Amino acid sequence: MEKSGSTDSLGSKRSSSRQPSVDSLSSTSTSRSDRSAQAKPPSAMSSDSTSTELSPEMRVLKDSNKEEPQLLPNETVQDMAKDVTYICPFIGVLRGTLVVTNYRLFFKCMDREPAFVLDLPLGVVSRVEKIGSASSRGDVSYGLVCKDMRNLRFAHKQMEDSLRKSIFEVLMKFAFPVSNGLQIFAFEYGQVFPENGWKVYDPLLEYKRQGIPNESWRITKVNDHYEVCDTYPSTLAVPVNIPDEELKRVAVFRAKGRMPVLSWIHPESQATVTRCSQPMVGVNGKRSKEDEKYLQAIMDANAQSHKLFIFDARPSVNAAANKMKGGGYESEDAYQNAELVFLDIHNIHVMRESLRKLKEVVYPNIEESHWLSNLESTHWLEHIKLILAGALRIADKVESGKTSVVVHCSDGWDRTAQLTSLAMLMLDGYYRTIRGFQVLLEKEWLSFGHRFQLRVGHGDKNHTDADRSPVFIQFIDCVWQMTRQFPAAFEFNEYFLVTILDHLYSCLFGTFLCNSEQQRVKEEIPKKTVSLWSYINSQLEEFSNPLYVNYSNHVLFPVVSLRHLELWVGYYIRWNPRMRPQEPVHQRYKELLAKRAELQRRVEELQREVTNRSASSSSERAGSPTRSITPVQTFV
Repeated sequence: MEKSGSTDSLGSKRSSSRQPSVDSLSSTSTSRSDRSAQAKPPSAMSSDSTSTELSPEMRVLKDSNKEEPQLLPNETVQDMAKDVTYICPFIGVLRGTLVVTNYRLFFKCMDREPAFVLDLPLGVVSRVEKIGSASSRGDVSYGLVCKDMRNLRFAHKQMEDSLRKSIFEVLMKFAFPVSNGLQIFAFEYGQVFPENGWKVYDPLLEYKRQGIPNESWRITKVNDHYEVCDTYPSTLAVPVNIPDEELKRVAVFRAKGRMPVLSWIHPESQATVTRCSQPMVGVNGKRSKEDEKYLQAIMDANAQSHKLFIFDARPSVNAAANKMKGGGYESEDAYQNAELVFLDIHNIHVMRESLRKLKEVVYPNIEESHWLSNLESTHWLEHIKLILAGALRIADKVESGKTSVVVHCSDGWDRTAQLTSLAMLMLDGYYRTIRGFQVLLEKEWLSFGHRFQLRVGHGDKNHTDADRSPVFIQFIDCVWQMTRQFPAAFEFNEYFLVTILDHLYSCLFGTFLCNSEQQRVKEEIPKKTVSLWSYINSQLEEFSNPLYVNYSNHVLFPVVSLRHLELWVGYYIRWNPRMRPQEPVHQRYKELLAKRAELQRRVEELQREVTNRSASSSSERAGSPTRSITPVQTFV
């Protein structure tokens, strides 16, 4: 495999044939000027269109006379209030009409030209707070704290009819349906798309693409009914010489039954990336012969190396502290030929606090004089660096060292998912395509039990829940950092990543609901909801990168030093109109895609002409030997 990039964090020198990483074109826009009407759900401002002149905070509707939004299938208006005040942190006080549906909040001010519109899916709301008591004018203020870096503030007249509920009480009911005994809107939304996104990922097809089963690895159905591990998928790949009965004993020795299973295998060296949870060694240093034999089998499945690297995502202090709770880490004495490496990535609570600090720094206003020191104080980019650096070490060991690796944290569903999916993104060009990335998320995040419901809190008003954490946001941020360094290596654009994050919260699609595959099967999520991939795959031109070149066998080694990382302005600071790009980048991308397609068609026409001419000239020269002409593979 060819390799691209460089690794500041690694001591080893890279071959000179590898391409250096490149800074991409300046592309911080998430705004778009138009979208396909047929496929577009008029969802969030956080995932909706903006005019090319305005930021998402000041979106213009084409039909500026309507006070109500264009409703989705099965979306119904629950309440409407006129003469509501929106206190915008960027352009001041605006008076208008507020509409609450079972899916969104929609505010419109007609006093401005063009009309000002705020369109927010209720799933984005983290909490609603009543601010103070009624003012002298009889206004009552409400603050909406959002999961997508915004805080919104409204005021409206005190209800004269004390029995009538305030529109904000109605809003709270539908913003937190789970807490109020209601269905999440994804179960109501019935939009039909040309493609069924639930069929994007088939585990057997994905293992087959990787060449599994083979002489060293087999597919097992030991977890078919989720009895061995209720947070793992039903289809698993394991070493061929470990029978199912032994697998069950290995699962008992691993936290939550999450035994080591295959994530990815190198097509040439057969070095593997396997994932699991921590071993249950405890303070007494318990051992499991079956677990030790199992890890030896993983190492033996790769004939190129006589060593196994175990990457523990945690700081060593935290891993040692876990022994007090019965967990811990592998002892190098017990696991022969294994080397243990700690990657120093902090836990979900540290990450939650870091994002909270980042929000304070970037919204609503940025303090210019202390911008760099304030950003540094959040430690956000340091965490992004550690996650990327860990994934880079894993990818380097597999690619350059031809060595198999085992990756885990405590439970194996947060930091482990970040590390395995990022390493696979570096190692395998398939995952850098739009559909391949969807497969990566379905496989490493959804099927392997990242607890989306707990980490995001869909429809749940308990905003102080200690299980909330931006683990998945960090992963998408790391992907964005890689797209900046390798602008031609990814088939998708920045808008694709922003759309995924917006619908992580929106509750419009069923993709990110529940905590595990078992729960999704039980709740019949694929039958009762629409997949996000149905929506995205119905309008691929919106999410395509015109600079993409399909070097499928390239391995990417991004530079992970802090000086090469940057804050993702196009996501974290997109609500600030002063931070919007000078020109609509998304529109330029679409124009480039059209030009690229036109040039590709011209190349194909010329190739056909050449083939036809050679065929006719060879037929004229009867008796003379014919020459076969190989069509030229041309990338525009």
